[in-house]
Amino acid sequence: MALINSLMSWIMKKRMHQIELFMKYPSEVQNEWFENLIYNGRHTEWGKKHGYTSIKTPADFANRVPVQSYEQLKPFIDRLKNGEQNILWPSETKWFAKSSGTTSDKSKFIPVTKEALEDCHYKGGKDMLSLYCNNYPETNVFDGMALMMGGSSQSISAQNDSYYGDLSAIIIKNLPFWAEYLRTPGKEVALLDNFEDKLRKMTEITVNENVTNLSGVPSWTLILLHKIIESTGKSSILDIWPNLEVFFHGGVSFTPYRKEFKKLIPSDQMHYLETYNASEGFFGIQDQKNNSDLLLMLDYGIYYEFIPMSEWEKEYPKTIELDAVELGVNYAIVITTNAGLWRYKIGDTVIFTSKDPYRIRVSGRTKHFINAFGEELIIENAEKGLFAACEATNASIKEYTAAPIFLKDKEAGGHEWLIEFTTPPNNIETFTEVLDQTLQDINTDYAAKRKGNMALKRPLIRVMKSNTFFNWLKDKGKLGGQNKVPRLANERTHLEQILEYNN
Repeated sequence: MALINSLMSWIMKKRMHQIELFMKYPSEVQNEWFENLIYNGRHTEWGKKHGYTSIKTPADFANRVPVQSYEQLKPFIDRLKNGEQNILWPSETKWFAKSSGTTSDKSKFIPVTKEALEDCHYKGGKDMLSLYCNNYPETNVFDGMALMMGGSSQSISAQNDSYYGDLSAIIIKNLPFWAEYLRTPGKEVALLDNFEDKLRKMTEITVNENVTNLSGVPSWTLILLHKIIESTGKSSILDIWPNLEVFFHGGVSFTPYRKEFKKLIPSDQMHYLETYNASEGFFGIQDQKNNSDLLLMLDYGIYYEFIPMSEWEKEYPKTIELDAVELGVNYAIVITTNAGLWRYKIGDTVIFTSKDPYRIRVSGRTKHFINAFGEELIIENAEKGLFAACEATNASIKEYTAAPIFLKDKEAGGHEWLIEFTTPPNNIETFTEVLDQTLQDINTDYAAKRKGNMALKRPLIRVMKSNTFFNWLKDKGKLGGQNKVPRLANERTHLEQILEYNN
């Protein structure tokens, strides 16, 4: 395998020249993709409707095509699912990623074209390895197997040869042969629909493999690692996979899970590389060793626009182009892609930490925040607060969610936190105090509302029993893949449901 490792590492490093080009010429690369996308879409039903043949500039595009939500694109996507073609994109569209960015019963089906699969999702996977090999030239990652904790796929129509599933399942189902050769377990197990059956079979198979790298959502990957420890009786994952060296993770913030991973994989030589990918596209990859900020990937068939916070709630929000963004400002992302998503709001918010090159940090979701009292609490704030509280009390968190406690009988409102700990805090009072104080230190709006307990009381922490969140997701049919617990909500629906599972 040493020869394969050397060859693959060399191939991956060759891509670095192209990455350096879009880092050096970001506007030029984005303008090229803008022209390419408009040109390819001009004869589709959507392109004809919006007069793409006469669109010459991004300003023309913004004036001609309104920013789109999923609900606005859904009628077109439904027709694609029924077999119609050339509606949003000229090439055949037969794959649909079932979005799990929400745990509501209503699912989104994001079109995945051949171009999006090859030029975006697969390219992102290869670049993830390219950047890793560039940072760690002595890597032996290709000497063993890759373990990907993915989702499942289901057929829509045998007649149309179309199917839907978790994005990871679509990727696995269409992997090139060389990638399949270096991956475990095989497709028949990786694509199982029943998560608990998949977990059992993955454990049985992978404990006998030489796994060198993991990829997936941290929460689901942790469940697999705990299952493997339980089934083998070992004290460390390194006792099973001594050559494990990297975990490529994304989907949710890694902060609440970092301590638990280090406990299971006690090695200073274990690396953690963050990625930012979703059903709609692959957007960012950590490109520096000791900085988890994400390099915005600009040559993946995606044209980016950004909505400033002041425009979020408007029916027709104004967007800005990449070269107009400012550092430290919260923006919602709008994408136009070679999957036929035109000026599409993906629902994520980011903050730019660098403009040379463009690096971002995911700050939350446009709908996942708490602002019941003007406190503007976003997920990034919550993660920092919880991290500080865990550090102060030697705790580690498995899952959490939070929602408002609304004003009642002239009493101040507050925030209720449901937290399932892997390692409980040594003092829940200290945990609460540190969380509250950290939120005040990093969020002036929160601090103002907390002053004198007038609008916001001290946070209420409820410790959940083991597997509370797992059982809630299971009953909703949301186990595995990119499904995740909503972290923050401006109303109490999810929180009240989860509380019932704690009885």
